[in-house]
Amino acid sequence: MTEEHFAAVVSSADAKKGADGWWTSPGRHVTFYISAAGSSLTVSRVEAMRLDGPFLKAKTVRGELFVLALEDVFAGAVDGETQSARRAGFG
Repeated sequence: MTEEHFAAVVSSADAKKGADGWWTSPGRHVTFYISAAGSSLTVSRVEAMRLDGPFLKAKTVRGELFVLALEDVFAGAVDGETQSARRAGFG
């Protein structure tokens, strides 16, 4: 992934950059797809992300922090907006 590709993912997620340097997109999540040395990894439900030199740092909704080599990330997908919890009953 290039910095331009990362910027396109951030833009597609309507993310905003906080004072701490983390990009967040309330109500939306990002999934990153990584491949290196014949192995693959999917990092889903990312709620905050930032570039740190050659690395992409991604925080998930479960509190996990992934530090990924930007060159190994080949795609990012933006989930649709999450809906608020449904109430019991009909309607």
